[in-house]
Amino acid sequence: MTLSQRLKAQAYAAGFDLAGIAMLGPVEEAAHYDAWLANGYAATMDYMHRNVDVRRDTTRPKPGMRFALVVALDYGGAEPGGPVARYARGDDYHRLMWDRLDELGEWLRTEAGGKTRSYVDTGPILERALARNAGLGWIGKNAMLINPDIGSFFFIGALFTDVELEPDRPFATDHCGTCRRCLDACPTGAFAAPRVLDAARCISYLTIELRGPIPPELREGVGARLYGCDVCQEVCPWNVKFAREAREPAFKPRGNLGSNDARALADEWLAMDAHAYATAFRNSAMKRARLDGLQRNAHAVLDNLRGPGNEGPADPPAGA
Repeated sequence: MTLSQRLKAQAYAAGFDLAGIAMLGPVEEAAHYDAWLANGYAATMDYMHRNVDVRRDTTRPKPGMRFALVVALDYGGAEPGGPVARYARGDDYHRLMWDRLDELGEWLRTEAGGKTRSYVDTGPILERALARNAGLGWIGKNAMLINPDIGSFFFIGALFTDVELEPDRPFATDHCGTCRRCLDACPTGAFAAPRVLDAARCISYLTIELRGPIPPELREGVGARLYGCDVCQEVCPWNVKFAREAREPAFKPRGNLGSNDARALADEWLAMDAHAYATAFRNSAMKRARLDGLQRNAHAVLDNLRGPGNEGPADPPAGA
């Protein structure tokens, strides 16, 4: 076996579901990203405007690196839907994937010397474009990376290295065809066009990234979703057919986060103080929304469950 084949075998042995190797360099999708920013589709996520030049070329985040092992870790798309998006119900994936990638980096340095650097949503990298370049799938109309064997319910990570490796062929074909189920199913009409997501209308953005009140015209579309949204993935035929149950123990739902009872979960969050919140969401990706954000979401969902004309007191502005 070549070094590249052995490295990918090590990645599968570490528990990753997909592994491929990409040569670093100019990013084919960079122009699409520039247009996305220019149209204001990043909403209030100012950090997406930083280091744009670096994002256009994957050799720039860590000078001297020439190749990347790109991996995917499934988080269980076949698990039942609910008010909390599937990816966020268990432990924070960042630390788990970093540790495994760092172990792979140590293995590679032992075998071949050189340098490595692990990334899991932690650098100015267009991860889905890099994963497509490593042969892991195509970017679907819902802007998610879709793999023909396991769908799209997975996290992406990368191990950059200056060690010479054999790159896999980029995934060059598009298997969405004429299907537009994801575009039509979005409760808030967040897709400006195929593969163009307007974050300002996306439920995941509204319930996680947004600081401040959810716009009144979008609150009804949020429905009973307290944190994140899986709709555009749930309806995708590739997930309907190939999504798996969660196999990684760390991704099993903690507490009541796997519950389908949005009302009970909302009431639980509204009763939390800072200490209870810190305890309940220790090592959870859901801390990104902060307590005030979760409670804002809880108010919105409870109002939706009450129905028109029965709204409760206005929710306090998150981030105030």
